[in-house]
Amino acid sequence: MLLLLMIMMTMMMMMMTTMMTMMTMMTMMMMMMMMMMMMMMMMMMMMMMMMMMMMMMMMMI
Repeated sequence: MLLLLMIMMTMMMMMMTTMMTMMTMMTMMMMMMMMMMMMMMMMMMMMMMMMMMMMMMMMMI
């Protein structure tokens, strides 16, 4: 009984460690994805702004 309990505990610990590592990796990946998305959004916004500016210039002339 005790041996079984100990084995179970070790298994749980291993599972927890693996889960923790996986979670950290997932969070890191999520952060990277969010950063990439933000960068893409910023680029899109800049492009839109440039287009608007060009349009305004064209209208002025």
